[in-house]
Amino acid sequence: MSNAYESIKKGLGEAIEHAKGKKLKAIVHEFTPIDVKNVRSNVGMSQSEFASAFGISVSTLRHWERGDRTPHGPALVLLNVVAKEPKAVLRALGSNSNKTLKFARDARRTRKKTRAA
Repeated sequence: MSNAYESIKKGLGEAIEHAKGKKLKAIVHEFTPIDVKNVRSNVGMSQSEFASAFGISVSTLRHWERGDRTPHGPALVLLNVVAKEPKAVLRALGSNSNKTLKFARDARRTRKKTRAA
């Protein structure tokens, strides 16, 4: 049999065993729920900046921040990585991470000054 067949057969067997609740050698990563608004605030970006930088629609971001919806799957993984290493994610996405984060911090300071005045 071909290598592809053997790989698929093995994967299917592991999936069946996992579904039956049997412990496998495979590593299953489970991500905890995340406070999206807190992540965005820590990065220092507005909703539109954050959404644009990480490929999320502003509407979806707002729903997550209000708690109407919660991120799942790849979005939850992305947010967990952004929470820990925002510069690395921006670099991987092709953004100039230092410039993007500096711009966000400067814009935030300007907004705060404007509100205080």
